[in-house]
Amino acid sequence: MSQRILIVEDEVDLANLIEITLMNAGFSVTKANDGKTGLALALSGSFDLIMLDIMLPEVDGLEICRQVRVTDPSTPIV
Repeated sequence: MSQRILIVEDEVDLANLIEITLMNAGFSVTKANDGKTGLALALSGSFDLIMLDIMLPEVDGLEICRQVRVTDPSTPIV
């Protein structure tokens, strides 16, 4: 089973580039283009890695990081 990565990035072209690169390397990728969606996905799924932009619409990356750390402190976040 491939590792699951969540990308939370509001720059669509950058998110697509990261997604393609990671998928070509064999990872399973889920994307969110705003903080609200990213937070919901991060809290509802089990991801091996979460890649966060800091400046996001609705909920910023730091708040997502804080909330994920409360529910699952072992999830790597970059």
